Amino acid sequence: MTTTAAPTTRRLNTAKAMAEAIAQEMRANPEVFYLGEDVGPYGGIFGSTTGLFEEFGPSRIIDTPISETAFIGLGIGAAVEGMRPIVELMFADFMGVCLDQIYNHMAKIHFESGGNVTVPMVLTTAVGGGYSDGCQHSQTLWGTFAHLPGMKVVVPSNPADAKGLMTSAIRDDAPVVYMFHKGVMGLPWMAKNRRSIDVVPEGEHVVPIGKAAVAREGGDVTVVTLSLSVHHTLDVAEQLEGEGVSVEVIDLRSLVPLDRETVLASVAKTGRLVVVDEDYHSFGLSGEILASVVEADPGLLRAAPRRVTTPDAPIPYAHGLEQAVLPLHDRITAAIREVLA
Repeated sequence: MTTTAAPTTRRLNTAKAMAEAIAQEMRANPEVFYLGEDVGPYGGIFGSTTGLFEEFGPSRIIDTPISETAFIGLGIGAAVEGMRPIVELMFADFMGVCLDQIYNHMAKIHFESGGNVTVPMVLTTAVGGGYSDGCQHSQTLWGTFAHLPGMKVVVPSNPADAKGLMTSAIRDDAPVVYMFHKGVMGLPWMAKNRRSIDVVPEGEHVVPIGKAAVAREGGDVTVVTLSLSVHHTLDVAEQLEGEGVSVEVIDLRSLVPLDRETVLASVAKTGRLVVVDEDYHSFGLSGEILASVVEADPGLLRAAPRRVTTPDAPIPYAHGLEQAVLPLHDRITAAIREVLA
């Protein structure tokens, strides 16, 4: 008699899933190392390197001074020489002090060398509001990174994807910007989200870069979103199901490459489109999704599409004002009702 092993029901938060992927790749490849501020004994301020210093030591888990330009440049040099660094920019908002290294070096060296030099580097960074961190610590800015060619951009929404996308990013020969929302990390000092702790496969787990996921199937309206907004949208979809509204939720997971095919297939089925994006309203991802659908076939849409985004203004510190500008449940629900009207 043969027996089949029961599927794993092991549950991790997103922070532990990221750390597990990093540890597995570091064990497999001595060229992988991690550097950034407070990533050593402290374990990273968002928990994404917890336990790594104890296993791999200070030569591979490297605490750096508050010198983003210097340590990102260090990572780029190491990648050009054949290593596979993971470099943490504590907040995406801090890109302003080191953008020259990111965009004029990390992103362009492969192009400038005629394809002869690769930069197999992962740049990790925390994004997102909702915690009264102020306007300089609460932006997502993934649209900015995605707009600049030469870098792949991934944004996980859940623990399993966090592990799988991190594995893919470390193994990729191109520079990958890995952006994680503070609200999906599942840390006790942050607001709890029931989807931030979930089943994560043991051992090797790879999620391909550039492939969106259908987080929930539906037939009445397509909501395209990513990161923490996937959680909010799934909550809204569950609520509206009780009213007879069937919402399909697309989790982009990757912005570069962007899986337009999955978006188009969903809109072709539902005929209605809402984009939920915590990034700023203008000149960003939400407009790119709408343009992609209209350019492919405007006849797919049976109603004008809607966007639920953060207004083009600095994110407030005051909690009530911050909640008012973020793309949360009430605004998502209202947009869905509009396209269904």
